[in-house]
Amino acid sequence: MDNPAREEESGLFGRPPQQRGPLPSILFIMLMLLLFTSHNGEEYLARHQYQEALQKLTYQKSNFTAWMDGTSTNFTLPEQNVSVLPLLETLLPSNGSVDPVYSSYYPNITGFIHGDLRLYNITPSYLANITESYPWKPIIQDYMKDFSENLTEISEKMGAWNWSAPQKVAFSVVEKIPLLSANSSANVTENIAMIHGRIEFSDASIGEDLRLEFEGVHFLKNGTIYGLAEPPNRAVDIRFLPSIVPENMKNETALLIEPELSSRIDKFKKLIDAGIIEDSLEDLPPKTTCPFTLYAQINSMDVPAHVMEEHEEEIQRPTGIDTHLPTRLSMKSILISKECGMVYEVSDMEGLRSRTFFRKVTTYAGTAAIAYLAILILFSRQMARSSTPSGISRVSRYSFLVQSTIDSVSFAGHVTFAVLAEGRPSLSLIAPSFLACIVFLYEAQFSMDIYQIQLPEDAPSPPRRPPAPAPAPTPPVATPPPTTDTSPPIESSNGPSAPNPPATPTAAVPATPQPETPAPALSQNITFWAFFWQQIRTDPQARLYVILFIFLSTIVRIILSPTLTLLFVAITYSCIWLPQIWRSIRRGRSSGLSMEYLVGITICRIYLMLYFLACPRNVLDVEPRYWSYYLAAFVCLQAMILMLQEYFGPAFFLPKRFSTVNAYDYHPPLSLPDEESPEKSLGDCAICMDAILIDPSLRQTHQTSSSPDNWDVKASGADGRKKSANIRGSGGVIDPAGLLDAVQRGVGIAVTRKNYSLAPCHHLFHTECLERWLAIKNICPQCRRPLPPL
Repeated sequence: MDNPAREEESGLFGRPPQQRGPLPSILFIMLMLLLFTSHNGEEYLARHQYQEALQKLTYQKSNFTAWMDGTSTNFTLPEQNVSVLPLLETLLPSNGSVDPVYSSYYPNITGFIHGDLRLYNITPSYLANITESYPWKPIIQDYMKDFSENLTEISEKMGAWNWSAPQKVAFSVVEKIPLLSANSSANVTENIAMIHGRIEFSDASIGEDLRLEFEGVHFLKNGTIYGLAEPPNRAVDIRFLPSIVPENMKNETALLIEPELSSRIDKFKKLIDAGIIEDSLEDLPPKTTCPFTLYAQINSMDVPAHVMEEHEEEIQRPTGIDTHLPTRLSMKSILISKECGMVYEVSDMEGLRSRTFFRKVTTYAGTAAIAYLAILILFSRQMARSSTPSGISRVSRYSFLVQSTIDSVSFAGHVTFAVLAEGRPSLSLIAPSFLACIVFLYEAQFSMDIYQIQLPEDAPSPPRRPPAPAPAPTPPVATPPPTTDTSPPIESSNGPSAPNPPATPTAAVPATPQPETPAPALSQNITFWAFFWQQIRTDPQARLYVILFIFLSTIVRIILSPTLTLLFVAITYSCIWLPQIWRSIRRGRSSGLSMEYLVGITICRIYLMLYFLACPRNVLDVEPRYWSYYLAAFVCLQAMILMLQEYFGPAFFLPKRFSTVNAYDYHPPLSLPDEESPEKSLGDCAICMDAILIDPSLRQTHQTSSSPDNWDVKASGADGRKKSANIRGSGGVIDPAGLLDAVQRGVGIAVTRKNYSLAPCHHLFHTECLERWLAIKNICPQCRRPLPPL
């Protein structure tokens, strides 16, 4: 049972119980949500999808095997349209089988291929009404004669995707040697290869892509490719591949289907048994349901077949020999969707082999790592150079903040690139991404240090304290008549003392009661978000890490959007050195950045930018932007202005009316100490506590200069009128001795004024002491107010 007396004695009686803060509750709720949401729901759905795919493949294999054996089955191979062959001969003229002594085709097209798109509407109603004539118009009309034109059904299949917007298409192709069945001949593998991959249409206006999955066959002898493409949610049925190939290749193609289906069934079984489940579900609804048929023709090369074989062998198993081919892989293709009534003609297709691409990625990663290593070394040397508050006060934090933003995007981009580039090239990309991350963190930390040191510059001066109120007059008190003290005088040990003074009674004035100020009670109900916001406002380190978190959370959007990426590059590179130029002009001092830092950083930054925006064959196949040259020239101009500011002044390129800087004068004229004082000093230095002495020989004996206010009149030139009067009085003859004495006194006084420094807060120092102090801190050592540069 509680004891009220003990609670009252301890000061706890009547106090409300303390409420527990919300932080433990929030952490508990987050933990419970993590436990409830970390079930394997997505893994369960992916496993279910794998099992459905396995059942579907098993069903397809059984039906196709029965069809191949001639037994009863519900699978039927559709007949090929007779208009396809004339259409291909018109749109994709083939060189046929070439002489292997003089020409050959690429035997393996694994890699990345891109080309230009042109859309044709081939619906019968549109072809009947257009006036434009194509050489293949009659053929395509015959091809579409059995097409049932249902506009509602066509619109539903086409979906929300704007088919006329894409101008570029990219193919990601993987080619492999087909598996042989028991009925296959050995020479099948020499003529046919299985291919699969993705087709991506890019809409630059909205920054979105449409992806199709395709499966096909590649006939090596004549360089032709036949394939089927479907949206991601609709798997390609490879059983229908024999229906789109030429009649003489149909049997060879059909022999590859059964072993390919068996291989995929075994793969799914192993993945399910091993528990390796990859979530490949599409969360978003499909943009279209239009199927496509792919026809492509590889261009032949004037390279003998044995040279092509040596090149392929070197790519697959490198030995170090030089086997560069004169030209890259080139081809042309068409994509036909009879169900949606459209044809895409793909022209100017160029490809980059995967092995060549990986080598190119490794080369780029090495050069980018060297560039970022140079940036890191130059930045560390500049940090050591500007490590003092005096040096930090000359640099702009925004220049380093802009560069840290660039490096954060570069870090995220290199990491994303490393994830997409699987295999050994991804390991090489770790070096530039790691160095970019280190530079990003150092630059962000340095910009925060600059902010903390330069923060007092713009801080407002503290307001003056109001004068203390005058004490209230006390009311007059009646004084009683004095009484004669009859007590004997008090004697001290030194002799008799004076008689005691008469006692004057005074009335006691009651003290004015001061209201008690209650101590601020600590809020026990502060919320987590209030505490978080208070921490962000008061702690620079917490603010820095919150900014880093926001950068890393939102930077992915910039990387994935080409428009935002180009806009980001243009803005950030335009502002690399502009903040530093503006600060130098505003403060009237040079930047303090070394020549090697300016030149080295400018070269490295421009190299990384021009590689992607000016090189036509960069690793990402970004099209050249010719405005990048103007941007590079602008960055070089900024660096040149910073270097010239060191020699010609911060505002050398501005008109005089804009280049005037109101610099504080630390050496104003002061009154001379009193002549009768034993020490001729202006006071004590607030740093070393020694006297600030004045040379007594500089004191003038002339009456006009004997006043304390005119001790420096010779140095300021204020006595010009008196000198002119003396010259006129002597008949225009100047006394050389007097002139020399005046010059010596003026120069000496000017030098004396340089010996002391008066701060804006009116504290006096030795100039040498203040220079040493400002090399450590840029605040007054006595009142802690910010000081301008000396």
